[in-house]
Amino acid sequence: MSKGSVVTRFAPSPTGFLHIGGARTALFNWLLARHCGGKFLLRIEDTDQERSTEEAVAAIFNGLKWLGIDWDEEPVFQSSQLQHHVELAESLVKAGKAYRCYCSEEELEAMRSEAKSAGRAPRYNRKWRDRDPKDAPIEVEPVIRLKTPLDGSTTLHDIVQGEVTVLNDQLDDMILVRSDGSPTFMLSVVVDDHEMGITHVIRGDDHLTNTFRHMQIFNAFGWDIPWYGHIPLIHGPDGAKLSKRHGALGIDAYRNMGYLPEAICNSLLRLGWSHGDDEIISMKQAIEWFSTENLGKSASRLDFSKLTNLNGYYMRAANNDRLLIDLLRIMGGDELPEEKKLRLSRGMSGLKQRAKTMLELRDLATIYTEDLITEKVENGRDILRAVSEFLESLEGWTEEKLEKSLREFSSNKNIPFGKIAQSLRSILTGRKVTPSIFDMLVAFGREESLSRINSVLM
Repeated sequence: MSKGSVVTRFAPSPTGFLHIGGARTALFNWLLARHCGGKFLLRIEDTDQERSTEEAVAAIFNGLKWLGIDWDEEPVFQSSQLQHHVELAESLVKAGKAYRCYCSEEELEAMRSEAKSAGRAPRYNRKWRDRDPKDAPIEVEPVIRLKTPLDGSTTLHDIVQGEVTVLNDQLDDMILVRSDGSPTFMLSVVVDDHEMGITHVIRGDDHLTNTFRHMQIFNAFGWDIPWYGHIPLIHGPDGAKLSKRHGALGIDAYRNMGYLPEAICNSLLRLGWSHGDDEIISMKQAIEWFSTENLGKSASRLDFSKLTNLNGYYMRAANNDRLLIDLLRIMGGDELPEEKKLRLSRGMSGLKQRAKTMLELRDLATIYTEDLITEKVENGRDILRAVSEFLESLEGWTEEKLEKSLREFSSNKNIPFGKIAQSLRSILTGRKVTPSIFDMLVAFGREESLSRINSVLM
């Protein structure tokens, strides 16, 4: 494929959330376009007006934007082109490549029953393919069907699955326009792909059978057929197709569970694509390395423990200011006093080292936002008083300075440092699991730290 000539697309139906499998499809098509310097287009297949909603459209847009997947032109809404699709189907009728079928539902049901009884697939028997329309019953609104080849075969040169061939007599004369005058999915997808200039389509292998039907329609119009690549669907940890029983299916759910978009993209990338033994792959690297040759034929399992560990890596690597913005969003940060926001900012480096998700970060971060109820201590008062006096006299309140000075204090006073750290941890936060003592002293600041220590000595 030549650079710049590739045009890919993502074409979801807006009937719900952005599915995790759909997100992977979008990602692969986006990476192929970006790698080749081509275009990535977005099409909303909203022909099912009863189930399509504005909320679902917004969820798709927001989910893609959150993942960092952008598109190059204004999104195409399939519903705006329906009459045009019907007109093109009519042109096939005039060209003798399609025909009107006047079979009633009862007749079609009788055909299916007869085929089943004879051990054949329940297909339409082409009753009206060559029949004179003058014989049409007045009371039946016709459908438009494609005249598919009666013999020979159709071969798909799939960029993932390899060469796949289907006998033409296994494909029936599919409906292009329904009796109510609306175009079918089969027709609309082909017309839109052609008119959008789509050159490559990567999608789930559950569409493989549809692709042969699409190819028949492309051929009927005399249009170039895109390159197709069919990838196996994502499976759950148990090896079964990913479903509700495995947990979260929508991208918004993963965001609410505290995962970062770069971790989700990295995880989705590895579910069906590989680059040697590399596990951690940035989006920049993915664009540079992506090729269809490395798309896999085998189904991949979504491993939630691996995803969480991967997210922990990206949490540690993330910019502190970016994490703070996300953290304040999920903590209701608008209501936090500025001093507590400042503590979170100063303590972020330590907090993110101990959290694998944003939810874990939120729970840990409450040490800097919740007021601590302290109790006076009796044991070790002399040590704590000495520590307090030492810290009050200390010049410089940085993590490096605090660590060096407190360890020297521990050595000079012959007091185990672990004992000092354990006492300070309990006094400052009331918890056993926290960031390092030095992180917390910096985050709380000199005044608040000394106030908390001295409060237990009064």
